[in-house]
Amino acid sequence: MGGCGVGSVPVVLVALRLPREKDNHGSYLPDVCLQHKNAGAELDLPLLQGVTVKLSQGADRAAIQPGRVKPSFYDAVDPVDFEGFLMTQLNNLDSEMAHELGDFPEDELDIAFTPKECRTLQPSVPEDGVELDSHVRDCVQTYIRDWLIVNRKNQGNSDICSLKNKGSRKDFHKHLQKQTFESETSDSSDASFQAGPGPVHVFPQDTSRTAPASSDFDLRSLQPDPRLENLLRHVSAEEFERQNEEARRTNRHAELLALYPSVDEIEKVLQQGEIGDCAEPYMVLKENEAGKTKEKIEKLKAQAECFCQRLGKYRMPFAWIPISLTNFFNISTLERDISEVEGLNGTLKLEISPAPENLGYCLTPELLPVKPFPENRSRPHKEILEFPIREVYVPHTIYRCPDFYEEVKIKLPAKLTEKHHLLFTFYHISCQPKQGASIETLIGYSWLPILLNDRLQTGHYCLPVALDKLPLHYSIHSPEKVPSQTPPIKWVEGHKGVFNIEVQAVSSVHTQDNHLEKFFTLCHSLESQVTFPIRLMDQKITETTLEHELKLSIICLNSSRLEPLVLFLHLVLDKLFQLAVQPMVIAGQTANFSQFAFESVVAIVNSLHNSKDLSKDQHGRNCLLASYVYYVFRLPDPQKEVPKLGTGGSAALTESRYYTFGRTSAVSVGSKLLQSRVISCSNPDITVTQTAADEEVKNIMSSKHFHEELALQMVVSTGMVREAVFKYAWFFFELLIKSMAQYVHNIEKQDNLRRSRFSDRFKDDITTIVSVVTSEIAALLVKPQKESEQAEKINISLAFFLYDLLSLMDRGFVFNLIKHYCNQNSSSCSSFQDQKIAGMFDLSSEYRQQHFLTGLLFTELAAALDADCEGISKVQRKAVSAILSLLSSHDLDPRCSKKEMKIKIAALYLPLVGIILDSLPQLHDFTISDARSGKGRTGNPEEEQESAGAISQNVALAIAGNQFNLRSSGTSLASLSYRQSAMLGPDTTRNLLICFLWIMKNADQNLIQKWIADLPSMQLNRILDLLFICVSCFEYKGKQSADKVSNQALQKSRDVKARLEEALLRGNDRSAGLNENLRWRKEQTQWRQANERQDKTKAELDQEALISGNLATEANLIILDMQENIIQASFAAECRDNLLGGVLKVLVNSLGCDQSTTYLTHCFATLRALIAKFGDILFEEEVEQCADLCQRVLHHCSSSIDITRTQACATLYLLMRYSFSSTSNFARVKMQVTMSLASLVGKSPEFNEEFLRRSLRTILAYAEEDVDMQATPFPIQVEELLCNLNSILSDTVKMREFQEDPEMLMDLMYRIAKGYQTSPDLRLTWLQNMAEKHTKRKCYTEAAMCLVHAAALVAEYLSMLEDRSYLPVGSVTFQNISSNVLEESAVSDDVLSPDEDGICSGRYFSESGLVGLLEQAAELFNTGGLYETVNEVYKIVIPILEAHRDFRKLTLTHSKLQKAFDSIINKGQKRMFGTYFRVGFYGSKFGDLDEQEFVYKEPAITKLPEISHRLEGFYGQCFGEDSVEVIKDSAPVDKSKLDPNKAYIQITFVEPYFDEYEMKDRVTYFEKNFNLCRFMYTTPFTMDGRPRGELSEQYKRNTVLTTMHAFPYIKTRINVIQKEEFVLTPIEVAIEDMQKKTQELTAATNQEPPDAKMLQMVLQGSVGATVNQGPLEVAQVFLAEIPADPKLYRHHNKLRLCFKEFIMRCGEAVNKNKHLITADQREYQQELKKNYGKLKENLRPMIERKIPELYKPVVKVSSTRESFRNHSFRKYDAQTSQST
Repeated sequence: MGGCGVGSVPVVLVALRLPREKDNHGSYLPDVCLQHKNAGAELDLPLLQGVTVKLSQGADRAAIQPGRVKPSFYDAVDPVDFEGFLMTQLNNLDSEMAHELGDFPEDELDIAFTPKECRTLQPSVPEDGVELDSHVRDCVQTYIRDWLIVNRKNQGNSDICSLKNKGSRKDFHKHLQKQTFESETSDSSDASFQAGPGPVHVFPQDTSRTAPASSDFDLRSLQPDPRLENLLRHVSAEEFERQNEEARRTNRHAELLALYPSVDEIEKVLQQGEIGDCAEPYMVLKENEAGKTKEKIEKLKAQAECFCQRLGKYRMPFAWIPISLTNFFNISTLERDISEVEGLNGTLKLEISPAPENLGYCLTPELLPVKPFPENRSRPHKEILEFPIREVYVPHTIYRCPDFYEEVKIKLPAKLTEKHHLLFTFYHISCQPKQGASIETLIGYSWLPILLNDRLQTGHYCLPVALDKLPLHYSIHSPEKVPSQTPPIKWVEGHKGVFNIEVQAVSSVHTQDNHLEKFFTLCHSLESQVTFPIRLMDQKITETTLEHELKLSIICLNSSRLEPLVLFLHLVLDKLFQLAVQPMVIAGQTANFSQFAFESVVAIVNSLHNSKDLSKDQHGRNCLLASYVYYVFRLPDPQKEVPKLGTGGSAALTESRYYTFGRTSAVSVGSKLLQSRVISCSNPDITVTQTAADEEVKNIMSSKHFHEELALQMVVSTGMVREAVFKYAWFFFELLIKSMAQYVHNIEKQDNLRRSRFSDRFKDDITTIVSVVTSEIAALLVKPQKESEQAEKINISLAFFLYDLLSLMDRGFVFNLIKHYCNQNSSSCSSFQDQKIAGMFDLSSEYRQQHFLTGLLFTELAAALDADCEGISKVQRKAVSAILSLLSSHDLDPRCSKKEMKIKIAALYLPLVGIILDSLPQLHDFTISDARSGKGRTGNPEEEQESAGAISQNVALAIAGNQFNLRSSGTSLASLSYRQSAMLGPDTTRNLLICFLWIMKNADQNLIQKWIADLPSMQLNRILDLLFICVSCFEYKGKQSADKVSNQALQKSRDVKARLEEALLRGNDRSAGLNENLRWRKEQTQWRQANERQDKTKAELDQEALISGNLATEANLIILDMQENIIQASFAAECRDNLLGGVLKVLVNSLGCDQSTTYLTHCFATLRALIAKFGDILFEEEVEQCADLCQRVLHHCSSSIDITRTQACATLYLLMRYSFSSTSNFARVKMQVTMSLASLVGKSPEFNEEFLRRSLRTILAYAEEDVDMQATPFPIQVEELLCNLNSILSDTVKMREFQEDPEMLMDLMYRIAKGYQTSPDLRLTWLQNMAEKHTKRKCYTEAAMCLVHAAALVAEYLSMLEDRSYLPVGSVTFQNISSNVLEESAVSDDVLSPDEDGICSGRYFSESGLVGLLEQAAELFNTGGLYETVNEVYKIVIPILEAHRDFRKLTLTHSKLQKAFDSIINKGQKRMFGTYFRVGFYGSKFGDLDEQEFVYKEPAITKLPEISHRLEGFYGQCFGEDSVEVIKDSAPVDKSKLDPNKAYIQITFVEPYFDEYEMKDRVTYFEKNFNLCRFMYTTPFTMDGRPRGELSEQYKRNTVLTTMHAFPYIKTRINVIQKEEFVLTPIEVAIEDMQKKTQELTAATNQEPPDAKMLQMVLQGSVGATVNQGPLEVAQVFLAEIPADPKLYRHHNKLRLCFKEFIMRCGEAVNKNKHLITADQREYQQELKKNYGKLKENLRPMIERKIPELYKPVVKVSSTRESFRNHSFRKYDAQTSQST
């Protein structure tokens, strides 16, 4: 049933819950935790509730979300009767065991009343003694009552975990042991090796050695490290393993998963006159004209002083300016010119300072003191009450009187009447002083009643102003509608409105919304003693119409404006819920508002979710509603005494309580509920047959239980209401859960077991709700994407609802709900696993029945991992995260801290191991990711090899092994023959692997060993493959790695920035229409660097590294434990030969990773036990693994950490000792150790030579102290080996001197490699070292040549061993790749024998190793652009592949060849090869380099100043800048004229040089740039010493250099071994110049496709009017007359023929240009043709003149080079004369 099925849902109903965190509005989102108790200590119980999950930051409160995947299996298993099973079993337990099971059966839910946090010292409440109306009283009560929160008793226990006695979770890291890593030790490299370049030496090229010579450095002069105690003591293998296990079990971290880790206005003093008049002086007078208007300014100052003295307390509008303070957020003081207003100049100075986090002595807008309010008071800070320009959607949570802004601030009384009003008094202010007159003169009054029809008056008003004293009781009328008075009131301008005012109110009591006012008023009329009719605005409501009007008001609530509805949301919902459960009698008739109240709630919920102005959380839930449910909601007050509504007795907890007025019989409801078509029978308008009416009415008048009524209304809802209920099911589910929790809290729990807490009818309704929601999910899944996302959210809500029910209801009932849910969304299948490994590891039907939820989760995980369709990765990620969260809950719960408890819990999760092993090929391979700097694998190993641009250990065939890199990764998992499904991402894989390690850590180890012992070899190898991935997955990255990642991200950000700047500055066609003034301002752009770690403090980084280090250590120790189990089990089963290689592969991989000293100590101990137990197999059959092991151990011998060196030395010595004991000759191990050191020296610049020497001395001490071996040749052989190793280290010292000089470094490595000419293994190692260095410098061609030489070396060995037709015949076969390869033929049978033990024993000396080397070389040639050489390489590879019938590899090889040939065709002449320079060194400072000349190969397009600057800079550091001088010319150097105290470098650009006969074979551009050994450079001169002169006296010296080897070679500079010089006479120089011009013309004419611009440019230089004197002048100088010297005849004739061809090519070019020009170039073409004609006519006489003596018969042909040239000329001239 696998694959994708539309409309089906994979189900995991175990949900995850988050710690409570505030949202942006200060409210809190629901906090729920995953609660499941673990299995009992002696019982195998189903999964119970009670264990808390503490998720890591960023985890989601989400269940497995529905996708379009059909689970492939579902056995029809029924969950057990949980409560019955539980009670039966618990009767047999003692109290202590019951406590260990999680304190059940006590409930975990707890009702908490949390006081609201108050900002002020005292809450804002009305004054004492004031009589409040019902609405104000309700508001105040709502604002001051405590929050009601449903908590879980065990919530947060995981924070404490096992650290409950040590401190809080916050201090968790303080109790961790600091792990020491090599990568973070400051002394890992000695300072003496970090010095700059020292004296420069050159090494003779002919140096060779048959074996490394003895080093001058005596090892015995060193002090050895402390030796490991008891290393040489005789101990049995079993005792050895026991001691190791005891050591590993100490100081282990108990909890593995604990380690897994927001317009300024200006006024002036009142002044007489209009604003414009007052402002005019500021606008007219200018500072630079102050001298002209001095008197006027003085007068204005005097007036200003007068106004300030008299009228300083009055203000008038003057000027304004908008200022955006965000422009100045980063400065403390703002000074800004005010120039926006016409004609007004000034300066506004604002002092801006950041507000502290806790501002002391602060007052609210209501002038209430804010906490903290210190006693030593200073000037208070006052909070500003904003009148926002947009609505604010935050519910009221404090009592706030209406108040007014800025000018008038009035604290209004809590109870307002019609008499309350605002009184305005108007005065005239006299600006001119008058004797005895007052400044203020009373004008009149106006007023504004605060209430109108019991509502606040707000908005714009234009009020009349009365000039007389106001009459009595004026305030009950508005000023516009004052009744006629006697005497009449005098008004300004005849009672017209003259005073404009805008009133805005901020009130948490007055709703200022008609719909809300009506609803609250009618609700209060039911709750208090009122007299009918009641007045509501302009409407009178009688008792008979009260019910109708209240229903209308309920319906119209959703029509309220959104802002007031949100402000009073809590009160509105409380009232609606009260109406839903409180039946009442109005006017003698029973009134039931349940349906109306419910539908109104649904409408409000829908409106809030649909509003774009309201925020939602990450799951799409409205934050206001989430806060309300979590904090505010509480059960409506029961049995509220309502006058006139009758009374209801306190009914017992019986079924009758659940009856609602007019509810149909249970049979009727049961038959219709699934279709949800039943109209709400709580509607009194529906007439039904009533029986026992009095009893039913009595039941009705009892308060209904809220959870029962809510469930009923959800069931019977229809149409749009029903749709909205399920769309926002999360809200109603949360309401149900919280109301149920409060109900359970209120009843007597001891007398009400889970089975009897809730009525059967309520359970029926819950069943119906779950069934309908499930059907709704399935229906939505077949709809478009938007509906599918909605189904996902509903599914999450349902999952949490069922999860919460487990804490409240009969758990067996809930399990059945889950079962029915699964059955509705999946098909059944008969079986789960085809192959069963062991009963406890099998996801059997019994397991899934007994552990229902766990089995269901595992079933879903297996189905998700097995699926392979679009979108499945999200489901896989969620499923794995759910299991990880469960394990985290167990690991961090103090109730599960006992070892016995964790063993039981781990046993519950054993089936997960089989699922993980089956998914092995889907796991992300971290070994490949590490090698590729983070790139994940694609599942195709061939594509991975192809994608590698540089040398990678994964490029070679797995069988060819890997000595090429210290970080080797065994066989790629992608090559394993498992089933292929959707690949898992790195995070999902990492989470799955940590689950596996947790189970392996906590499970019974005896059980694990028994399980392993029964497993077949294939399954054991799978486990080892899994452990191999785990090692790389949990490798310690550390702070250094984090910095490296940050630098990479920063570099990437800079690269992107550079590209963007370039694009913006360059512009494109699409931006043509933009404003030209908009320009990219680089200097004003602040790029945020992509470095997330820059915001973290050092302490935070240290803490992260500490936890990460402990995680890496513990994970690797668990892996080591598993390997020990496999070793012991396999040894007992005698199958060790099949598994030893796999175990070694994992160990070697772990040693190649960055490990702590804690792990390394135990790892080396395991290795020593392995050597002691399996020494014979290790040295005879696991040759490749043994070689890798030697390299890893030797690497740790150079560690700067003493304990690591001690362990590594002991292990290496034991390796030697046992190899000698098993074969009596450890030549192979000696060779492997020697090769390992050579590889380490060549590729690891960070290793410390001093520590390595000390380790060699320690090993020597072991040999000297080993009493048992003294009678054998072993100590002598060890000493010889160590001397050889010491000799290799001496090369290291020299190599360090040239780290900054790549050419010198490669020369040294070349010499070392050549010294091992008779030791193929070591020479191969050094060739690979050189390839590695070249690759780092991006010299890919040279790196490839190193590998070709290595392959030729292997071919020589193979040809001596056996003769196979498909194999290359030694190095001769490689000549087409490079002629240099013949030097590898020195290896022959008379020098060494391949049969000798230890010789040619490396993995590369095989056919597969040969293919691996050549394939790597081909990749590098391809990267370097030498595509033709790729073909030559594969010519050797293909016969081998054909012989092995490896058609897959052949397919890949031919595809690569096709790409190489395509590149040749597409790139053509555009390819760029190397640039060559002759570099000569002169001066005694250079030592052996003095007077040496080299040819340097530099990257393409390298200019002379570049290499000159590089070499001058480097040698300037060596000898001092003043001591190095670069010779600018290429003339021969006269050393006698040089300063002996200086070092001189002569650098000359050289070009490849070929004889004429060579050019016949070098046709293509590649052939002219490959296999080069001769180069030429030109030096112009005249006989009098000047470099330049007239044409007739200009000589040229051509110097041809021959190098020792051909380029490209295994190094980038080669010695010059021969120099030839040819001096060209002036006429020969002219011949060379004319030939060059002719070649340029020919190339431009014949170019395909034609390039008109290039052709015209060449033509212009040949026949143009401005330059035609160039060729013409040459002809006039050398061809005007026949030379008098007969020796010049032939040169004269050759130049004449050159001009003849030149003029012919010019004609062809002019004709070709004729066909290429456009219409506007015709005149240009005519000009070219005219100039060509003139040039031809001028040259004709000289071209046609011949020398008769040249055409005599040929008598003799000389063998000299000059005679050969003459013969060629005669033959050519003879042919020419005959043709003419």
